[in-house]
Amino acid sequence: MTKKVKNQSLSKARDAKQDEFYTQLSDIEQELKHYKKHFKNKVVYCNCDDPRVSNFFFYFSYNFEKLGLKKLITTCYKNQSRDLFSRNDSEQAVYLEYTGDNHRTGVPDPEKIGIKHLKGDGDFRSAESVELLKQADIVVTNPPFSLFREYVAQLIEYDKKFVIVGNQNAISYKEIFNLIVKNKLWLGNKSGDMEFKVPACYEARETRYWVDADGQKWRSMGNACWYTNFDIAKRHENIILYKKYSPEAYPTYANYDAIEVGKISDIPVDYEGAMGVPLTFLDKYNVDQFEIVGSSTMLAIPMAEVAKKGTYSQGTQRFYLANGDGTYRRLYDRIVIKSKKPKD
Repeated sequence: MTKKVKNQSLSKARDAKQDEFYTQLSDIEQELKHYKKHFKNKVVYCNCDDPRVSNFFFYFSYNFEKLGLKKLITTCYKNQSRDLFSRNDSEQAVYLEYTGDNHRTGVPDPEKIGIKHLKGDGDFRSAESVELLKQADIVVTNPPFSLFREYVAQLIEYDKKFVIVGNQNAISYKEIFNLIVKNKLWLGNKSGDMEFKVPACYEARETRYWVDADGQKWRSMGNACWYTNFDIAKRHENIILYKKYSPEAYPTYANYDAIEVGKISDIPVDYEGAMGVPLTFLDKYNVDQFEIVGSSTMLAIPMAEVAKKGTYSQGTQRFYLANGDGTYRRLYDRIVIKSKKPKD
């Protein structure tokens, strides 16, 4: 192995370890309780999960009969070690297929069910994993955050239903946002703070990180969320609005014809035009109440076309507001929406 290839392999392995976020059972239970009716007679695939340590496997195997599942399949990436965080250095990955415990002997034991070996590394993109994906009706897991675009693209390509953990920052990815606009993907029920176990080799890059009394490393994320394409009840809950539009309260952007709405609760109930709202809008988005036009990174006109150089701060393409003194301030990312039912 050349030095260059070896360094690339080490870098890839390090990045993979930074992607190991193990979801707590309580977070899984809290989210999946909203989808129980969808699991009956379905094949569920957890394709980023070692069945010996995964809480996703525990949840579905323990509730197999209660949910009325047809089959549960789990696979993981090169993990033959019994501890929660292996070094991912084995030559083969493992998988398991579970079709139920007719004797109801308690929590299913993966070893008794039968841990099997894959020929390859168990990557969700591998031919073996794709063949298992084709058998599945629903995919539920916590995929690698760094591969989120590619992971979701695969689910869409194979037309799978899914409930997966992700980072809210993924909303700003062009590929993910386009799926949201086309109503092919949206946020699940829970968004906000979630705590994850991380491996001992995890390099703390954030302040929301700690080690408990047992020496277990943890990482807390305030912008974690669930993504799904199930039509959950939350998608049809109206956002209660009461404010009326006025030009003074809602300024228009300098580089796009839409008004600025800094808070979701401030969306004017009577405005028919385009409105820019924070990304957090998606957590309350009602598909019957609003339509999504696009995002600031998609729609903003370059400021060089509307203002003199030096009157605005340069950076990622976003919306700007006039300060009133000939200068402009750049805003955070915005989603542009229109009301489907504006009230007089």
